[in-house]
Amino acid sequence: MEKFAFIWMLCLPLVVLAQEQNVPATVDTVDLNRYAGLWYEIAKIPNRFQKQCAGNTTAMYTLREDGGIDVVNRCGKENGDMSEARGVARIADPVTCAKLRVSFVSFLGWRPFWGNYWIIGLDGDYRWAVVGDPSRKYGWILSRTPQLAEADRHEANRILTEQGYDPGRFVDTDQEKGQD
Repeated sequence: MEKFAFIWMLCLPLVVLAQEQNVPATVDTVDLNRYAGLWYEIAKIPNRFQKQCAGNTTAMYTLREDGGIDVVNRCGKENGDMSEARGVARIADPVTCAKLRVSFVSFLGWRPFWGNYWIIGLDGDYRWAVVGDPSRKYGWILSRTPQLAEADRHEANRILTEQGYDPGRFVDTDQEKGQD
């Protein structure tokens, strides 16, 4: 038994290193002042918390004086009504600002649930972004405009593939559906 524990302790750093190497890499740096503002969802990996969204999906990020970020996600439902989720984000990596943690659940100010929001691709002019998480269970392609040029979408898909995502899992967002 002692031999097993000793071998495990020797191998543990290798296991941790392998896990760290298997996560998507974020961009080198994000200027949050430039990143703030309105983003249109171009495509996403379908998820349970957006199942009501038929289209017209946006995210608005507003920097706060305390260093946090207000997040407002909106989408159109199939019946034409709008759905809105308000949350907050905090910087998880202050060196790059490319890793954020987001929460949309609050109980009297306490936020028990936080999700990863990693910026893994970003246009130099902040025209589009690719967002993911370490598990690759979630992912989004965002743009400053409701449509993304074909060359930019190709580049976003290249980044997804390079980061270990299957771009085929991403479903395009209809920016004209769910609107009145």
